[in-house]
Amino acid sequence: MPTYIAALLILAVATRTDSLEQQIRARIAQVPGAIAGVAFRDLGPRDSLDVNADESFHAASTMKVPVMIELFRQTERGWLSIDQPILLVNQFGSIVDGSPFSVDAGDDSDSLMYRRVGERVPMRELLEHMITRSSNLATNALIAIVGAQRANATAHELGARNIKVLRGVEDQKAYDAGLSNATTARDLAVLMSAIEQKRAASPSSCEAMKQILLRQEFNDEIPAGLPRGTPVAHKTGQITAVLHDAAVVYPAGRAPYVLVVLTKNIPDEKAARALIVDISRLVYDHVMQPKLRAVSRQQ
Repeated sequence: MPTYIAALLILAVATRTDSLEQQIRARIAQVPGAIAGVAFRDLGPRDSLDVNADESFHAASTMKVPVMIELFRQTERGWLSIDQPILLVNQFGSIVDGSPFSVDAGDDSDSLMYRRVGERVPMRELLEHMITRSSNLATNALIAIVGAQRANATAHELGARNIKVLRGVEDQKAYDAGLSNATTARDLAVLMSAIEQKRAASPSSCEAMKQILLRQEFNDEIPAGLPRGTPVAHKTGQITAVLHDAAVVYPAGRAPYVLVVLTKNIPDEKAARALIVDISRLVYDHVMQPKLRAVSRQQ
């Protein structure tokens, strides 16, 4: 990098006197009525930041992360085989009274799995679709196997103390009864850190989970605030006025970091997405400042 360009970059950083927390809070305040929870964990220098990290949010599809962890743990115990085929059906029992319900393909981000209804599908394939395409049908099929209560207990055991994994997707009776999956930014940061640090399950299982998360197909939130090509292992979540992303980011030339951004009360999806992208960019700039200074000194 030419010396004068490096100097200009350092000057830009030096003149930005607000702390990372101040910058994030100021950016959130630009969206009227928005509530956001942010948890940042630098897995190298152990830097961290929490902004409303204990605020409870509807988990949306981020609850699929503890389901994935529990699936791998049960395979390690020998209870399941990840290649075991299961009959895929679109009928599930409400946690309220056991009454049957189905998930709607029109409300699912992954329509492909509905073509497999009536077939025996390996759990590995269902898991891939649950994470990379956020398939609701695959999610409910796997929850029926591993159990929401077990996934919840495992998440709590790992330190995600306030997360609630109660049920699958589109259980309307449960929703009407106030029984919804919930999480905090801190909880998801705990789980993503545990996967990256090989504590969520065995090292080989954690590596397999990481590789699935790296294949995430929806990359318009945290990854969009990073330099093109930066690897990101992450899981998004979205329902009406709610948009989330929970990630492990792998910047070039340094240790990874965990970033979770949860949002609610933002009816405009584009505004919510722009908020997450900007927070991702702010955090990336923050963690890369020491490297930028080092480059400048070498010129």
